[in-house]
Amino acid sequence: MEPSKVLEHREEDLKGFSVYSTKSLEEAPSQESEQVVRGAGDITNLIISDEDNPELPALTFRFWVLGTGLATFGSVLSEIYFWKPQNATVSALFQLIISYILGNAMHYAMPSTGIWRHLNPGPFNIKEHTCITIMASTASTTATAIGIIATLDLFYGVTLNPGAAIFQTFASQSIGYGFAGLLRTLLVWPTYALYPNQLPSISLLQSMHFGGLLNSKKMKYFWIVFWAIFCWEIIPTWMFPLLTAFSIICLADNGRSAVVRNIFGGGGSNEGLGLLSFSFDWSLITQAYPLYWPLQTQVSSWIGLAFCYALMTACYYADVFQGYSRGLPFMSTALFTGNGSSYNQSAILTPDNTLDPEKYAEVGPPFMTTTYAVSTLMSYASMGAAFSHILLWHWTELWEAFKGFNFLKSEQEFDDVHFQRMKVYKEVPQWWYGSVFIVSLGLAIGMAYVGINTLPWWSLIVFTILSFIIAVILGFIYAVTGFQIPTGGFVQVIAAYVHPQQPVQNMYAKLYGYNTAYQTFAMLSDLKLGAIFHFDELTQDLTFVFEGQYAKVPPRATFVAQISGTILGAIFNYVLYKSIVDAHRADLINPIGTRIWSGWGSQEINSAAITWGALSAELYGPGKTYFQLPLGLLYGFLAPFLLYAMHRLFPRQWIWSYLNMPIIFTYLGWLPYSVNGMWWPGFAIGLYTQWWVRTRKPRWYIKYNYLTSAALDGGTSIIYFILNFAVFGASGNAISFPTWWGNPDPSVISVVLHNVVTSDRPPSPDEVYLIAVLLKCKREEICRTYYEAVMTFVAIRLLWEMLYITDPAKFLFSNVALWPGPGYESSARRAKPRKYQR
Repeated sequence: MEPSKVLEHREEDLKGFSVYSTKSLEEAPSQESEQVVRGAGDITNLIISDEDNPELPALTFRFWVLGTGLATFGSVLSEIYFWKPQNATVSALFQLIISYILGNAMHYAMPSTGIWRHLNPGPFNIKEHTCITIMASTASTTATAIGIIATLDLFYGVTLNPGAAIFQTFASQSIGYGFAGLLRTLLVWPTYALYPNQLPSISLLQSMHFGGLLNSKKMKYFWIVFWAIFCWEIIPTWMFPLLTAFSIICLADNGRSAVVRNIFGGGGSNEGLGLLSFSFDWSLITQAYPLYWPLQTQVSSWIGLAFCYALMTACYYADVFQGYSRGLPFMSTALFTGNGSSYNQSAILTPDNTLDPEKYAEVGPPFMTTTYAVSTLMSYASMGAAFSHILLWHWTELWEAFKGFNFLKSEQEFDDVHFQRMKVYKEVPQWWYGSVFIVSLGLAIGMAYVGINTLPWWSLIVFTILSFIIAVILGFIYAVTGFQIPTGGFVQVIAAYVHPQQPVQNMYAKLYGYNTAYQTFAMLSDLKLGAIFHFDELTQDLTFVFEGQYAKVPPRATFVAQISGTILGAIFNYVLYKSIVDAHRADLINPIGTRIWSGWGSQEINSAAITWGALSAELYGPGKTYFQLPLGLLYGFLAPFLLYAMHRLFPRQWIWSYLNMPIIFTYLGWLPYSVNGMWWPGFAIGLYTQWWVRTRKPRWYIKYNYLTSAALDGGTSIIYFILNFAVFGASGNAISFPTWWGNPDPSVISVVLHNVVTSDRPPSPDEVYLIAVLLKCKREEICRTYYEAVMTFVAIRLLWEMLYITDPAKFLFSNVALWPGPGYESSARRAKPRKYQR
């Protein structure tokens, strides 16, 4: 490739923008008129170079030491995050930064002569750095199997022995790797398989490992942003938690209206939809992926969220699923009885965890919150839409891949510059992937008969085949947009017919029918990451245009890194799950949880297993309360046909091919989970960077956009980890920041709420009066999440019990030690003149 040439772009954008031709560097336009990055072809040609240095080693001593250490670290941290009210994840960028620092430290600290040269073969290079990141990121997810094993422990009283749990986890993670090998020709090697989620890592790696004035400036910029967000995140996560979701409307209302809180609240777990609520916490904002999701993906998600606010509010107050009339919470993933108390699932199950019809007749059916029911409906619609979307828009690619089993032929040619450069390395033979698949499947079948009976062998094979079909269909959407369609609900619908009235079998059907496809996506993404990293010796001027250089990773090294990370992840996921569940069992079972610990993920797994596994006919049959939910599959399947018909009728109107119905449906049901303050700042940042900056400042966008994302995610991940162990109690002892109006102390009401919600008995007069006093004493700035939970769960019982309190003063002063400030009377009297007092 000549340094004076800008690579030719021949891909037409989805919007119908014109095609660009080759220009010499001297004829390149000014910054104001510079070519705009519009699609996968632009990114791979303008940002990614195609030169390579095959001599750089990958699986070095530094790789094994740092990869093992960071994989262990990431697995531990991801399991901690699983039990947090914030739906946080371990960023690969966080591990990338740490490994860069430690890798260079090892290079300078270790001798490089004599026998030491085998342990320290030279400067820390981009290939071993990439392998370390792949190994660590593979381990840094909470395995679906661990979520199911924890659910059995918390809600079914079943504890698997450590060996069975770890082997079961490894097997369920590894089956998908065999599928990934078969799908390389379809979802890795072609240019359209972009995987936008890898772009920040690419930008950071190239800046770290290659010299020149530009990369020096980029690294200086990176560290400025990194340390700025590192220092800032201490404020919203610990010192000033109200900034996690700042709502002027909620502050003006001051907790008076449940309607306002339901719609505009979003700072606490299950507090509200978060309309016009702005978060200043990047650990939440980054969940909207504003800096690297393509604009097309983000626009579809924004449309879905806009309709979600209206749909969920309307359904709740119109009492579509009887949630409002029965006094159920506005938001929760737990199950409830008809009077709003927690549903006792053990009362309807036999000792082998199947449905007991006689007990069920006595207890009655469970009820979902309205928002959770709507979310379930939309998850089915997104899955149905995904099938028709791929058939309508990607039929050509599917036909070419599967015609004559072409996807099994690894000798195929692709008109992709990076694919051509990777041919210098030995490819992973298909029998490697086949061996992993067979061994993992055999291990999964064997573990199904150890301890609790999970799935018969034939059922496990059926759902594994189903997961392969899902991986093919949804792999296109993930590769092009970076968005993963949730498929767990779809699998559980099928499992309900294959294993009726069996919640445990339903959970394990989801494990092998859904998680296997998810792991396939993860392996394909890492294979793409290894394929597009390369190295060149171009001049600094051309680097200014092309955004740097990369180091190709041999496919076999990528394979080794992923398998190693999977083994370590299975082991340490299990170890952390046991320690957290044993120490915080009461908080994890509580439908609301605390600000530090929450079992909402496990509760969601259990709710779906009970409703679909044990009670599918009773809840989803014709004429039943939730019979409409499975019909979402049909509604979703039909919707893309309308867009496709409009596209064929009006081919010049780009909007019909621009919208993505599976993503729209997914975000129509996205909000009833956890905290919801991140979407509006995500919208603002995404619109600014992916539209205004990308089109008006393309040179800055190419150089700094993905690097900014890497710095923000990296700094946030590192300080979040430090705070978890230093002040949030992950090490055993929590250190609370001093209480003030920006950091209310919910400790007293949290204890009372836990006793009231999780107990079968009516609340005691002491509990009732304490809650009543707290609700009146605005000076103490009560956590509104708990206020709403109390008033929703036990409002009628509270009012009734309050009539029988004969000596409130005696109760109050006997418990004065519980109060964070002065007695109620004096504080209430001083608080009266304040504007927020009722």
